[in-house]
This record gives sequence, structure tokens and C-alpha cells, in this order.
Amino acid sequence: MGHAEETSIGVYSGRHYNSDQKLYKQFTAKTGIQVKLLEAKDDSLIERLRQEGKNTPADVLVLVDAARLERAASLDLLQPARSAALLRTVPLSLRDSKGRWVGLTRRVRVVLVNPALVNAASIRTYGDLANPALKGKLCLRDRKSVYNQSLVASQILIRGDAQASRWVKGMTSNVSQPYFSSDIPLIRALGSGQCGVGLVNTYYLARLLNGESGPADRALARKLQVVFPKPAHVNISGAGITRYAKNPQAALKLIEFLASPVGGKGYAEANHEYPLKGYGDDAILKGMGRFQADGLSAEQLGSRNRDAVKLMEANGWL
Repeated sequence: MGHAEETSIGVYSGRHYNSDQKLYKQFTAKTGIQVKLLEAKDDSLIERLRQEGKNTPADVLVLVDAARLERAASLDLLQPARSAALLRTVPLSLRDSKGRWVGLTRRVRVVLVNPALVNAASIRTYGDLANPALKGKLCLRDRKSVYNQSLVASQILIRGDAQASRWVKGMTSNVSQPYFSSDIPLIRALGSGQCGVGLVNTYYLARLLNGESGPADRALARKLQVVFPKPAHVNISGAGITRYAKNPQAALKLIEFLASPVGGKGYAEANHEYPLKGYGDDAILKGMGRFQADGLSAEQLGSRNRDAVKLMEANGWL
């Protein structure tokens, strides 16, 4: 391999999973390209890239939401890439139209029900969470959650501003608990009966069901029932080549590997996420059932993020 063995790339990643690092090692074994990894929260990585400018050591930026990928692109922190492999492996709806980023995994925001308190059959769409019958039973993560922001963006696109506003107002009037700062404590509150229904990403529940945080959490998670709203909101984690990458060709090779059926399978399974196509082999996700995606593109979700945040603020989502 000669020169390739001396090549290294810097990766800034908003994903924090040990199994991701195993994949990077596989990539190095396959290509000879070393991966120098820095993990941090998405917003701080975006800010770091902005500050570093041309001096950044990062060649690849990995982020965990369409809105964040779109924000990085709008700040001119990513460069377009041309790749026949990515055109084959990444569906059109899961990539930037200008080629600046691509999706690598899919994640679904679902309704989670404690059937002792709420009848799961009464919830078919996200709109049903605004039903006054759920007053005092709904728990939500706070509006800082980019996952909730993207969900609201999806509802603006599907329903229009007026209907989406009524929906958010209806939901917030059903909330009596303090808003949660992450999905895991919200799931625990559901399992212990503090709430009857809430919104979470599937992989948070899957981690608990898998026993990754111990038997007590697994027991709480097993009490709960997943409802895939029809249609379901689908988000992504994804990656792009940084604007000032020192080694853009090697960076592209890594992204192609992570989006490939082999690399992508590992990247999705690392965090109980769905691969770019199909449902994958994760037994826990398969046990949750199938979903019908709402058909919105990741780029559309990112483009309406600011509108979503304003609408949430205006209608009482704390």
C-alpha cells in the first residue's frame, strides 16, 4: 500500500459508541488509513470547526441529526463530494442535494406507552398526543432536544403552521411533569408510572431492553409498548467532508465505507439504529415491529429547524 499506510484522517464525531471505534479499526485494516477520533456533542463540534477554520485537523464531521448536518452545511463547514458509491448506497431522501453530507443511519421517534395508564390503541398519529384525554399523562423532553425540533419540523411540513401550532399547544397542555433533558429518564418515568405516554427515539429504549444499563432499567422498559405513528418521523445520523480537509480523498473513502452495506450495518447496530435501507438484523428493533416513514427528506427537516423552534417557543414547549 505504500503511501496509504502513512495517511491519517481526523474525524469529529457526535456519536459516542465504542463499537464505532471497532468499525474505524476495520476501515484502517482494509485501507491503511488511520483514524484520529475526537468525540463531543454536535453543537460544540460545529463551533470548534468554525473557530479552527483552515487550521482544523478534522477531515470528516459526523453529526446525529438532519438539522445539525444542514446547519454545518449552511455555515460552509462542509464541502461537496462526488461519489458513485454514495449515489448507489444512500437513498436520495437521506442526502444533501448539493452533496455536502449523507445519512449513515436512520432513527425513528416513536410514541412510548405505559399500557397500565394509557390505551396504546388510542394513539395512531403524533396528533393524538394533543387529545385532552391525555391531560396530565404526557411526558416530553424539552424543546432544546434537536430530535423534538426535527419532529416539529416534520409536522410543519405535513400539516402546515396553523395545524402544527394547535398540535404543539394541545400537547403542552397535557404535560404536568417537568420537561426532561434526555430520553432515558423519560423512559424511566414512563416505566415507573409517573407518565402514561411520551416521545422517544427507538434506540434509547433498545439500549434499556438490551440490559445495557442494568436489570432494573430493563424491567422498567419491558413494561412499555411502542407505537409507530402512521406515518412515522425518520431522522438520521450522517457525515460530510470538512471544508478544509487536508485529505478529502481518504475522508471520502471512510464515508463510503460507513455507508456501505458492511460498514453501514455495523454503524447502525452499534447503537440499535436502522440502516439506510430496510430494517437490519437487530433483534430488539425487529421486536418493535415495522413502520411507515413519512416520506420527508432529511434536507427538508433541516431547512425548517428555525421555524420549528419558534413554533415550539410560541406554543408553550418549555
